[in-house]
Amino acid sequence: MTDTAPARAEQARLPWWTTGDWNGLFGLGTNVLLNVIVIAGLCLGVVGLSDDIVYGRILPALAIALPLGNIWYAFLARRLARREGRADVTALPYGPSVPHMFIVVFVVMLPVLLRTKDPVQAWQAGLAWAFIIGVIVLCGAVVGPWILRWTPRAAMLGALAGISIAFIAMRPAAQMWQAPWIGLVAFAFILVGWLGFRRMPFGAPVGLLSVCVATAVGWLAVLAGWSNILEPSAVSESFGQLALRLPIPGGEVLSGLSDIAPLLATAIPLGVYNFAEGMSNVESAAAAGDRYRVRQVLAADGIGAIVGSFLGSPFPPAVYIGHPGWKQVGGRIGYSLVTGIVVAVVCITGLVGTFLAIFPMQALVPVLLYIGLVIGSQANTASAKRYAPAIVLALLPSLAQWATGQIDNALAAAGTTAATVGTDQLIAAGVIYDGLQLFGQGAVLVGILLGAIACFVIDHRYYYAAATSVVAAALSFVGLVNAESVAWNAAPPATIGYLLLAAILAGFGYAARGERSGELDDGLLFVNGTLMRGLSLHGNLAGAELLEETRTAPVYRVHSIDDVHPGMYRADEGGASISGELYAIPIETLLRVIEGEPPGLYRGPVELIDGRVVPGILFDEATAKRHPEITALGGWREYLGSRSDVAKS
Repeated sequence: MTDTAPARAEQARLPWWTTGDWNGLFGLGTNVLLNVIVIAGLCLGVVGLSDDIVYGRILPALAIALPLGNIWYAFLARRLARREGRADVTALPYGPSVPHMFIVVFVVMLPVLLRTKDPVQAWQAGLAWAFIIGVIVLCGAVVGPWILRWTPRAAMLGALAGISIAFIAMRPAAQMWQAPWIGLVAFAFILVGWLGFRRMPFGAPVGLLSVCVATAVGWLAVLAGWSNILEPSAVSESFGQLALRLPIPGGEVLSGLSDIAPLLATAIPLGVYNFAEGMSNVESAAAAGDRYRVRQVLAADGIGAIVGSFLGSPFPPAVYIGHPGWKQVGGRIGYSLVTGIVVAVVCITGLVGTFLAIFPMQALVPVLLYIGLVIGSQANTASAKRYAPAIVLALLPSLAQWATGQIDNALAAAGTTAATVGTDQLIAAGVIYDGLQLFGQGAVLVGILLGAIACFVIDHRYYYAAATSVVAAALSFVGLVNAESVAWNAAPPATIGYLLLAAILAGFGYAARGERSGELDDGLLFVNGTLMRGLSLHGNLAGAELLEETRTAPVYRVHSIDDVHPGMYRADEGGASISGELYAIPIETLLRVIEGEPPGLYRGPVELIDGRVVPGILFDEATAKRHPEITALGGWREYLGSRSDVAKS
């Protein structure tokens, strides 16, 4: 292959740390530390756990579980960079799962505390719940790749956009406006540096500069007597918590499992939520150019939850939303690895309380708002424009779940509940509580399912849409979506509705049978060689939109043409399913691709694994057979990976 030597040289120079990693470190580090601070506050203030358990068991457990995950994802990023000969690979971010932080406290631990009046028993129930979550995510690692293969990217990213807007961006935005004179100062640097790509004075990292300047503004106001947003005495008091506390494994999780039945009602759907969100984050990273294997990611998340539960943490870690944001600001491998190390030091030394006393919350949360903005917009920028309605549909369930939570919290603050007030009263006041609650149950899965149905209908794949509706009906029947609890026949109205939807869509599919046009869509192009992301001719696709990673029907053979590019042709026998990428491509980009193709390649019909026939890059069969066949490897990228493995050995 002509670019083998440069690729090897680039691999040899692959750094552990780059200048952009400072941005990633201060961004992701702020994010994770914020969540650790919230965890400590919830455990102390809501569950009433002792300082010994919070600072001596829970935080030290995170000090082990989080760095292990960060080390793993740094390893995966470095391996991906070497395999594809790239230096721009970004490691997946990792930390405590944000939704689960609140769910395990308010849905699992708090009810046990209220029933038993025993904080330790509530903590043990939380540990058992986290263990079950880990087991379910490990099971998801088995089926996750299959689900990812058949689910439209727009549906996955649309559901992720819903999470980012509702649960990542909204709360930080509200917190900023509690003290906008601090929040907007920090946000100004983030806007200019991370969205405007403007270099900061003296080359300072954007995240560090935003936090430091906003914190300085806060302390100046306090010292001048204009505000009491920070307490100087709290800083000195926080030093009393400083001590070295190492993690201690224990069997408390087994005690919690003795009363497992009540835990399953939330652990099963939230475990499914976890691996669905994990798959969405892997797809988000792929859309940004970094193709990780979903099985390796989900396995790490599941193991992290299980290890953490035995060490004393009821807060399952997970791959974070935000990979494209950290990639955009220059984060590569080091930012995630060093974040894990820094968080570990903070957790085992008790520095959490000191950080909370020094930094105003409004100086920290703009980083989360930035991540919400990037992920919320990625769903549209990484998907074909025709899928925009499907993306909006996919994000709505998360907004419904967020709105339901806000209503419940407001009623609880007033000393009442939705059941006490009554659904009719709420509806009369313009609050469609029952509909929001049903729509938002299992929000991530509901978003993926509805988004997939819409994508399939947009592409006139009615039978696929009908099949997805049947899956939604089955999940609602057992209570994993659109139901208040896990049970048989948990949500009859939703189940019946999905089945009726499936019947109608199947009817349209039957009516449309035989309507497939023999004309190829000039707006699409399937590529299987050097035009793919990270390879030598990918620049020729500038202006095209990546729709999905997919494969051909199992009827093609492929050869290595002088180790420069592949040559694929349709075969009567001995064919296989070949990996590639499908793009939406403007005519001017298509012309540039055609002009830049090596001799022997031509544009022709390619049948995909789902039956669609699209334009693709093919090669003359007779000429291809004079070169080594690589069909058994499954594609050009797999062939390059095998050569890299041989070179390293």
